[in-house]
Amino acid sequence: TGVTALCLWFYAIGKLPLATAMTLNYTSSLWIAVFLIGGASVLGTKPVDRRLVFAALLGFAGVVLVLRPTIEQNQLWYGLLGLLSGMVSATGYLQITALGRAGETESRIVFYFSIGGVVGGAALSTLTGWHTHTRSGIALLLGVGVLATVAQLMLTRAYARGRTLVNASLQYLGIGFSFLCDVLLFAEHFTWIAAAGMLLIVGAGVRATLLRTSAITAGSGAPAKP
Repeated sequence: TGVTALCLWFYAIGKLPLATAMTLNYTSSLWIAVFLIGGASVLGTKPVDRRLVFAALLGFAGVVLVLRPTIEQNQLWYGLLGLLSGMVSATGYLQITALGRAGETESRIVFYFSIGGVVGGAALSTLTGWHTHTRSGIALLLGVGVLATVAQLMLTRAYARGRTLVNASLQYLGIGFSFLCDVLLFAEHFTWIAAAGMLLIVGAGVRATLLRTSAITAGSGAPAKP
């Protein structure tokens, strides 16, 4: 799931503005909320918080606003793949949480994830065709590899040791960084609709995080539920 989400995300980044692709991928926290709501409804373990449902719906309303400019520019396909990368990422984050609770270390998880990335990347390159790189291109690829590996180790440790929705919410800082990169480095033009959609997604994700955190705290403090 991690390798698949990464491939979808890279494809979307290559076709969409960086901030748009980042925002769609970071809907993973909304998908996590949806999965938790669905699991609670199916298993009947606890009542579904309507505020959490509203936060998820608000977030996906923001997704619609973000996707609107992509429709006008005939980029809906890339936008949908970016959204799909967020959903697949959510399943991966939940699996990392389960692995962490089972005692797996973040270094081992990242190792096998990296092996999967190498195999997947080699397979895709074989299908699409290999090509040569310049020295600057090789340097950039090495930079991406080192920075991505360090970031993946930090992210995996956070999901393995911390709270899933809290970590997902903190990732929203990446949208702000990518927005600045788009404006300062790539001279991208953003519409107010897309910006409003991004704010809705971020706000809904933070709201879902706060609700989930308060529910966990309340549950842990109850005498009947140590």
